[in-house]
Amino acid sequence: MGNINPKQIQAMMKQLGIKSNEINANKVVIELKEGGKIIIENPNVTCVEMKGTKTYNIYGNEKMINQENENANYEEDIKIIMQQTNASKEEAMKAYLDCGRDIAEAIIKLKEKYGK
Repeated sequence: MGNINPKQIQAMMKQLGIKSNEINANKVVIELKEGGKIIIENPNVTCVEMKGTKTYNIYGNEKMINQENENANYEEDIKIIMQQTNASKEEAMKAYLDCGRDIAEAIIKLKEKYGK
């Protein structure tokens, strides 16, 4: 097929009614029905649209997290937040989730709330 430059490929795809766009993504998370997740950090993601149907191509290094490990990490994070702030489990959990599961940010948020 020789050397075809990306612009030629884009032009051919356009003639066939195929659109292709790069998506600037930090992370792709696939939640599995049986529990657990596949996480791809710093992925290369391309959205290909043809006849109204979108297909996403994802390239990158995957990391598997099973549900047991995720729950164990979650519980440990909540304990740390509770210890550092003297917050209740419910308060620690809410702050943790509100802060995108960032332990440090949750601790700071709760300390600011209680003036500690």
